[in-house]
Amino acid sequence: MDDREEMKTVLLIDDTPENIQLLVETLKDEYKIMVATSGSEAIDMLKTEENLPDLILLDILMPDIDGYDVCKWLKNNDRTRSIPVIFVTALAEIMDETKGIKLGAVDYITKPFYPPIIKARVQAHINLKMKSDMLEQFVSLDALTNIPNRRKFDEVIVSEWRRAQRYDSPLSVIMINVDQFKQYNDNYGHGPGDLCLQSVARAIQSRVRRAYDFLARYGGKEFIAILPDVDVQGAQKVGISIIKAVENLHIPHELSKASDHVTVSLGIATMHPANEAESYSKIIEGADQLLEQAKKAGRNRFCIRNFDED
Repeated sequence: MDDREEMKTVLLIDDTPENIQLLVETLKDEYKIMVATSGSEAIDMLKTEENLPDLILLDILMPDIDGYDVCKWLKNNDRTRSIPVIFVTALAEIMDETKGIKLGAVDYITKPFYPPIIKARVQAHINLKMKSDMLEQFVSLDALTNIPNRRKFDEVIVSEWRRAQRYDSPLSVIMINVDQFKQYNDNYGHGPGDLCLQSVARAIQSRVRRAYDFLARYGGKEFIAILPDVDVQGAQKVGISIIKAVENLHIPHELSKASDHVTVSLGIATMHPANEAESYSKIIEGADQLLEQAKKAGRNRFCIRNFDED
């Protein structure tokens, strides 16, 4: 492996110390290794671990939660379903191979272990995962601004809405519109218009910067931010900083009625989506309505609302 290439991470889930030791010795020179000695320990680890593994080697027979149930949990969890799982099994258990594949496992490794086979199988599935991630990133990015697109936003809002429901935590959404961008394009041309959008996207991204924050291009001149665990006061601070960041670009806009330079208007909606019957569309529609209010009020400003107070 090239020293400049970041090492991928493999999680070993096995309750037998001898198996773990052999797998660690086989893989430690090429991969970062994480270890869990039971199914419950692995699940607890993956719930809280910020940096998820790139691949999991999972023993089938474990005393608390067997490998099949762990795999089922992995594939039903938004954060972990894309991690490839290779089952580790004794040769006598191979009759259950179809069960594991149906649950979402990508391969089996049988005991007794043969290190060259382990290395080859792991490397093959790591490579497939890397190609899959690259393809997913390609189809999820906006080609102009190089930030996530509307398709990716539609996925993320669902998972963040569900997460906020589970933990009864606040969720904020900011809808962002480049003020009178059609007039900018008409006056300066589409080439400068593209450069303007790229600069605005970078400026907004610099203010939406926590690990779990998310920014996407929502439409031609619109962006949208998702701020998990952020209440109305926190969302307001982010909104103010976004407006200032775009103003500080000092991009001239002669035909704007809001300012002599490029500005943005914001609609900021916050709520606790604790009711499972509620749809995430409520917070999006709320942010959109607030954006329209900001535009009607003169642009280059934000309107904000805590929907929990309705």
